[in-house]
Amino acid sequence: MLTARLRLVGLDIYSPPVLPRPLIERYAAHLPITASTPRLTLGEGDTPLVRAPALEARTGIAQVWLKVEGQNPTGSFKDRGMVVAVAKAVEGGARAVLCASTGNTAASAAAYAARAGLRCVVLLPEGQVALGKLAQAEVFGARVLSLQGSFDDALRVARELAADGVAALVNSVNPHRIEGQKTAAFEICEALGDAPEALCIPVGNAGNITAYWKGFREATEARMARRRPRMWGFQAAGAAPIVEGRRVERPDTVATAIRIGNPASWEGALRARDESRGAIEAVSDEEILAAYALLASREGIFCEPASAASVAGLLKRAATGVLEGAEVVVCVLTGSGLKDPDAARRLARAPERVAATAAAVRDRVFASAVV
Repeated sequence: MLTARLRLVGLDIYSPPVLPRPLIERYAAHLPITASTPRLTLGEGDTPLVRAPALEARTGIAQVWLKVEGQNPTGSFKDRGMVVAVAKAVEGGARAVLCASTGNTAASAAAYAARAGLRCVVLLPEGQVALGKLAQAEVFGARVLSLQGSFDDALRVARELAADGVAALVNSVNPHRIEGQKTAAFEICEALGDAPEALCIPVGNAGNITAYWKGFREATEARMARRRPRMWGFQAAGAAPIVEGRRVERPDTVATAIRIGNPASWEGALRARDESRGAIEAVSDEEILAAYALLASREGIFCEPASAASVAGLLKRAATGVLEGAEVVVCVLTGSGLKDPDAARRLARAPERVAATAAAVRDRVFASAVV
């Protein structure tokens, strides 16, 4: 009624909702998009950049921010690149897409293929994929095959099949994936008004660190930013081929998303490290899980273990005094904690049993140190 009365006197307080622009449209000037590229979207991108006061207190850094990529449609950063890769596959006349995956790529490829009306085939390394990711790919309708080998074996097979023209390959070796993923760097620059002084990021197949560095370079060229960050990448100690300088035949880590022994974008990661005067270092599973628990209990953010490698690395650098004077740092959290429920269950305590009375609950709560 109030709105109606205000309209009678010439005042209109109703504004139609402003819907977010699809990533492909928002950054079309910076992407390999043509008039024939379908404007595919599931609402990817525009993820939160969250201040991290507990990490600031722990590290002594003036500003620590968390880029929460688990807020993408399928729960990981992969959606940024996948929307571009699948849209370009459709534009090129593909009828199917194909990927090798440790889980997140599978879920993303399956979702965007479903949206675009394409078949999706996923090759997984047997017994090495978190349950949440496997379930996503299957529910989205992908044909999921479990290969008797590692991720590197699965990617080799996928590349051979794609070369034969069976389907469009949508792993990060596809340059359109890198193009889409670089948009996260644009968003960080837009949110902060400049690039951070350092960016901490997990490194598995190394496509993401490659993409972020490309994005920051382009951001300075487009005057979105005045500086470029030092790129601090972190691999799990049991799957650290770039750190060790050699292929790891049997990578082993609780962080399944970065359990990769021969990164496809190895050269891109080295370029990001060297050009930014950054570093790629290893963190242990214990350090990853400690950061994982800290993010949930102190910052209120639930990420998958691989995501926490970025924070584990920052904490390790702070503890050893090698922050290099950085006062503004962004840590990339690549995927949601719901991707790997088994990891959470391993750390969770069983619920305490109490009688169904207020007195029993009051006595139990105040009798313990936890309120």
